[in-house]
Amino acid sequence: MALKQITIEIPDKVLLAEKTDAESFGREILMLAAVKLYEMGRLSSGRAAELAGMSRVEFLLSLNRYKVFPFAAELDDLESAHA
Repeated sequence: MALKQITIEIPDKVLLAEKTDAESFGREILMLAAVKLYEMGRLSSGRAAELAGMSRVEFLLSLNRYKVFPFAAELDDLESAHA
């Protein structure tokens, strides 16, 4: 699998405010991006899990932490079909 590296600049004050180091903050940003892109329907759960660096099952189980329902798209499809 080919990977691309993206570099972002984070002010030291942000890391201090978050009480974390750059590596941990980077992992959290990847997870937040994966969750949001999944929530918006832009990434499948499998692709979002890849972005977050975890298995699909781990990703789906972690969505509760971010108050995201893992099967919202499927539920919307079912509701539309019955309307």
